[in-house]
Amino acid sequence: MKTLSLKLDELIFNETEQVLTSLKKSRNRYINEAIQYYNRLQRKRILAKRIEIESKLVQEESLKILAEFDNLDDYDN
Repeated sequence: MKTLSLKLDELIFNETEQVLTSLKKSRNRYINEAIQYYNRLQRKRILAKRIEIESKLVQEESLKILAEFDNLDDYDN
């Protein structure tokens, strides 16, 4: 486990202490869980952005292929 020094805004610290009292959870455990949750959230956002970019890259090519399929129907008649 790594040790780290952390500076929190007074308001965030006080609010966290109130939550910790209610949860009966250690500050260390709470902060670890909070960072783990935030990391998951950020990974999902990064993946969503990557999918959005990739989708735009293939969109034009997909439209061309669909147009070619439409043209194939013309050859059947």
